[in-house]
Amino acid sequence: MQDLVLLPFADYWWAYGAFVVAVLGIIAFDLGALAKPDATVTVRQAAIRSVVFVLLALGFALGLHQFLLHELPTRPELAGLAHATLARDATLEFLAGYVVEYALAIDNVFVFVAVFSYFAVPAQYQQKVLFYGILGALAFRALFIALGSVLMQYHFVVVLFGVFLIATGLKILFLPEKPLDPANNPVIRLVRRLVPVTPDFRGDALWLRIDGKLWVTPLFVALAFIEFSDVIFAVDSVPAIFALTNEPFIVFTSNVFAILGLRSLFFVLQSMVQAFRFLKYGLGLILLFVGAKMVWLNEAFDGKFPIVWSLAIIGAIIGTSILFSVLFRPRAAASPETR
Repeated sequence: MQDLVLLPFADYWWAYGAFVVAVLGIIAFDLGALAKPDATVTVRQAAIRSVVFVLLALGFALGLHQFLLHELPTRPELAGLAHATLARDATLEFLAGYVVEYALAIDNVFVFVAVFSYFAVPAQYQQKVLFYGILGALAFRALFIALGSVLMQYHFVVVLFGVFLIATGLKILFLPEKPLDPANNPVIRLVRRLVPVTPDFRGDALWLRIDGKLWVTPLFVALAFIEFSDVIFAVDSVPAIFALTNEPFIVFTSNVFAILGLRSLFFVLQSMVQAFRFLKYGLGLILLFVGAKMVWLNEAFDGKFPIVWSLAIIGAIIGTSILFSVLFRPRAAASPETR
């Protein structure tokens, strides 16, 4: 049963295509109708958009469930199976994957804040960098997922990914976090070596020609760093969701919905990233859990750890880490008068 794929790409390529078209439409509407050029996004606007994207994901989950309820009984190879249970489990797998990806996306926000601060990116230009960054993230995730869906057919790869996630989780929990250092990032050094960089911003331009020679702006360098960071995050996040489901369609759609909400999430959380100081430990525990699923738990439960339990455990970890962050806020440094 663990090898059963309900929505194989060969048979449901049209569903992938329709989803991609819908996503491109959402992005175009969000950018064209809702975002004004050079406008600074307010926290209220970003919060509303974040809620809308979450509601879209929940609506998609409901639609997926209804589609599977009607589609699965028409599949001869699924005769004799509990179609309602398959549809329910697939929907819960989407929700669990979405929650994990959304939580891991918050880690991206911390990087965005550090990058924009390091490069002193004006607030009115941050939206453009995030927009192109998210487009790049969608392309990279699609590539990683396509590759992962092939590799995950081999059991030893599943175990290797599981061990990697466990090691990453332990690293997050027990090793001190290294400060972000864009100046020594290999991608940034490569960009500076290949093309000259203007000393200051030129509006929202990513590149321009000066005396016939191509120059890039600090905005382009910031974008390059963000794209590089997302590739690193994808190495963790894509195997993590494959631990929850072997459905490439669910892996792809849950990833996309999490990324779609990332731009709005940044503007909501950018001023309060330090408030979620225990969230990284929650993410470490989640990676430990999904790694354990790939290495041991799925086999221990006859091929598949119950998705209801997975969703409950992931929700409890995230909820607890957020609760601890709220209850145990970092103490402000004492002022000279109070010392």
